[in-house]
Amino acid sequence: MKLFSATTCTALTAALLTAAPVLAQNTALDAQIAKLAAQQEAKVIAWRRDLHEHPELGNQEIRTAALVAEHLKKLGIEVQTGVARTGVVGILKGGKPGPVVALRADMDALPVTESNSLPFASKARTTYNGQEVGVMHACGHDTHVAMLLGAAEVLSQVKKDLPGTVKFIFQPAEEGSLPGVVGGARLMVQEGALDKPKVDAIFGVHIQAQTEVGQLSYRPGGEMASSDVFNIKVKGKSAHGAYPWLAVDPVVTAAQIILGLQTIVSRQTELTEDAAVLTVGMVHGGVRNNIIPEQVELTGTIRCLNKDMQQKIWAAVRRTATNIAESAGATAEVDIVNYAPVTYNDPHLTEQMVPSLNRAAGTTNVRVQKAVTGAEDFAYFQEKVPGLFVFVGGMPKGKNPADTAPHHTPGFFVDESGLTLGVKTLATLAADYLSAGKK
Repeated sequence: MKLFSATTCTALTAALLTAAPVLAQNTALDAQIAKLAAQQEAKVIAWRRDLHEHPELGNQEIRTAALVAEHLKKLGIEVQTGVARTGVVGILKGGKPGPVVALRADMDALPVTESNSLPFASKARTTYNGQEVGVMHACGHDTHVAMLLGAAEVLSQVKKDLPGTVKFIFQPAEEGSLPGVVGGARLMVQEGALDKPKVDAIFGVHIQAQTEVGQLSYRPGGEMASSDVFNIKVKGKSAHGAYPWLAVDPVVTAAQIILGLQTIVSRQTELTEDAAVLTVGMVHGGVRNNIIPEQVELTGTIRCLNKDMQQKIWAAVRRTATNIAESAGATAEVDIVNYAPVTYNDPHLTEQMVPSLNRAAGTTNVRVQKAVTGAEDFAYFQEKVPGLFVFVGGMPKGKNPADTAPHHTPGFFVDESGLTLGVKTLATLAADYLSAGKK
């Protein structure tokens, strides 16, 4: 056992006494935040239901943005609109100088026709990619907006105790823009959402329909996969279907490429390092049963959890498609576009903020989860500043996750009793980060 000298003990005692008032102040502030968050429950649920009934697709969130801006202004928060087309940024200055922390919520819905019989179920319709479809908050972005509005309400009531600035980022088009159109978090970063004042750290939450209400989950490092879209144009030679020897058949060649692509993950990727997914989601070609077309187009997604594996898979897709096409006398043009990088929770920031998660939800309700192959463009913010992305439970207690509708489906459902925890988590993370000072 190592003994401390009298001088060292005196210094340690003095340090603990100096730190004690700060710790007490943080505990008191967290308790106040928890109380205020609980008081906001009815208001947060009302916002969520209104947004759910009036969903808007990416870059079209005009009504949603107006609702957000109006409420932030009522709270005395400085508001900037029209960021990344329909995004809203609010700035709340605390009563003392300090760092700048950002909280983010995404606002867009999906082209999904809702099947739930809720009184506030979406009846909205639109035309998407040439097809008439319903519009639905089938991934819970309505809850994200409502929770962040609740957090803004809470933090505005304790701003005199905040040593620093909170920036509220309401982001459009997380689910992606139309092909060739930059949007979402990437465009918000390009247009300075993390600047003036410069953000030191950013936090975000996502509702999780397969996790019980009252629970939080996170993962240090790579938490969600990168998302890439690949497009392969297989070009051959057209002919009558009765005379295939006169053609270079892109249909057969495309089929061989699809099978070849499956070996990239199953035989060429070291899956003991990280998971990876390669899926062909669309095949387009031909107009008639007895005509061999000139071209077939394949489109799909690639998901990876680290950049090295991502680059290896990109190279393998190009190699596989072009070489199989060449062996058939055809050609293959391969285009790969990155939609979102890996959602990477900064390990130091995560370690620093885990006690805040424990205080918000209770230690037994916070867990480290496995990485998932879904993607989130929150990753673009994390490329610029340290960030932490946390999942908030939205499944009714006692329900089996296998019996719940997944995200992005018509029956997607959220238990609204879990929203208060999201409000408390966002506000606690912001307040505790500011109180700790810039690391």
